[in-house]
Amino acid sequence: MKMTPLAVVAGSLLILATIVFVVILLPYVHTSQTAPSEIFRQRSVDEAAGRKLYIANGCVYCHSQSIRTIDWGLGAERIAQAGDYVEDYPILLGSQRTGPDLSQDGGEHPDDWHVAHFVNPRYTRPLSIMPPFEFLGDTGMNQLIRYVQSLGMKNADHRMKRQAFWKAESIKAYEAGPDANVQWLSENIPQGWRDVPNPYPTSEAGLARGHKIYQDFCLGCHGPVGDGMGPAQPHIYPPPLNFTILKNREISGGILYYQIMNGITGTAMPYFKRELESEKIWDVGNYVAVNFINESDANMEPKGIDAAYEP
Repeated sequence: MKMTPLAVVAGSLLILATIVFVVILLPYVHTSQTAPSEIFRQRSVDEAAGRKLYIANGCVYCHSQSIRTIDWGLGAERIAQAGDYVEDYPILLGSQRTGPDLSQDGGEHPDDWHVAHFVNPRYTRPLSIMPPFEFLGDTGMNQLIRYVQSLGMKNADHRMKRQAFWKAESIKAYEAGPDANVQWLSENIPQGWRDVPNPYPTSEAGLARGHKIYQDFCLGCHGPVGDGMGPAQPHIYPPPLNFTILKNREISGGILYYQIMNGITGTAMPYFKRELESEKIWDVGNYVAVNFINESDANMEPKGIDAAYEP
């Protein structure tokens, strides 16, 4: 076969037609028949406006909205499905996770946490490299929060109802005074955890590790001296816990561990069980106990076999 001009043109057109068919037409036929998933719902006016702000400010460059089967982290309880995106134009799947995936972020935090976060992300995440969005003003930030709180759709609505219920309970306990607040916090921890002391001995190295973890994760809300007066405090209600009021209130290492691990739904206290390994939670709990509560049950009975690395 000779490479005549006609053969080159015809061959090029055939290749182009094949590419268009495989890359554009086949996916269109497939996706046009996609049915809404079981969690899909229509967005409200404010949620749609917030989505436009999300697009306009380039949030998709750092945050994906698609959980894969190989993922382990925020939102990983549900793998993304095509039916989740049937009315998203454009679809904001994203390809990079400079920040966390947001596909199921709705209801992970209460609204006041998001206010502090958008005013300055370092208030809630001291190591964050996300830019502040206070320039959006109250209306713009509220719309963006409404969009983020809708991510996960019906699942997000369920989580938001849970946040609202526990927000009311936490406010009631806080406004009843320190004694009632501490009692409420402790009563909502399983009894087994309340009886567990910190299993690791207080050591210079352990306290240094705890100090670093506190600076990286806790400083913005609880403040440098543990009094709950970090820079996020003006935006959060009930305010971050003042650790110094816990002295002589039978706060065990297990209580601190459980609340750091699992968070306190309804308040701005998030869970850290996906970010901090077990020993890091024990270490930061002991740092708080020693430096702010001024009492620690580290390495007290009942205890088991010492860890291999312990002195």
